Amino acid sequence: MKAVSSKIELSGVELGALPGFDTDGMRTGMTKVLLVDDSKFLRIATERALARAGYEVSTAADGEKALEMAREKHPDVILLDMLLPKMAGPDVLKALKKDPATSGIAVVVLTGLSHKNAARLQQDGASAFLEKSELGLEKGCETLLTELARIVQRLHLEAPVGTLALSKATHQS
Repeated sequence: MKAVSSKIELSGVELGALPGFDTDGMRTGMTKVLLVDDSKFLRIATERALARAGYEVSTAADGEKALEMAREKHPDVILLDMLLPKMAGPDVLKALKKDPATSGIAVVVLTGLSHKNAARLQQDGASAFLEKSELGLEKGCETLLTELARIVQRLHLEAPVGTLALSKATHQS
């Protein structure tokens, strides 16, 4: 896969700190995803599916590690579970949005909690809300990949080619 050549220049901004860009201001090509889930099974299965689909994936198993990885890896998108050890998902979301180094990262809430929390989480800075029960993750990650591709496109990021085809096929049906 070759990198997309869309160079950016911003005064006073460290280019390597921007999601999706290297230190020379060049788009890195692959959308970087930080997957935060305390379920080892779901984390590993989802990580593999995302990587096979063409995303660059990092993972964290708790809230504190999520903040550390977000600062270190500068992902384009964070898939954030709400029920996490060490620091709850809503607190992680608020901390990410308060920190200038991570405030621009899109956060997609990935949770087993009901949609009644979606409005509050979006007020706190979540870009999207995906309910685990509706994704059917125990049966596979195709629905997650399709929904993530839609979200990535909406955020004007690069979705892997295979997920775009999945997204268009399911959107037409």
